Amino acid sequence: MQLPNCLAVMFLACVMAFSPVQAKNTQDTISKKEAVQLATTKQPGKTLKISLEGDFYVVRILQSGGRIIDVKVHKVTGEVKKD
Repeated sequence: MQLPNCLAVMFLACVMAFSPVQAKNTQDTISKKEAVQLATTKQPGKTLKISLEGDFYVVRILQSGGRIIDVKVHKVTGEVKKD
């Protein structure tokens, strides 16, 4: 009676080991902190807010002259674009 249980466990282990992973790898994306660093390197100022819009982090920056700008940082490539 234990042999069928053992075979079932082995079968499940093999299926799980060879099935494709559905979860997204978090190493494929940059962190919010990294996005802020990239954005403020291109557009210096104080970070007011960061949000996620599609494939981009949007970093809202208060510049020294009082102007507020939004900078987009691609969450995979790290490409920085001024909005």
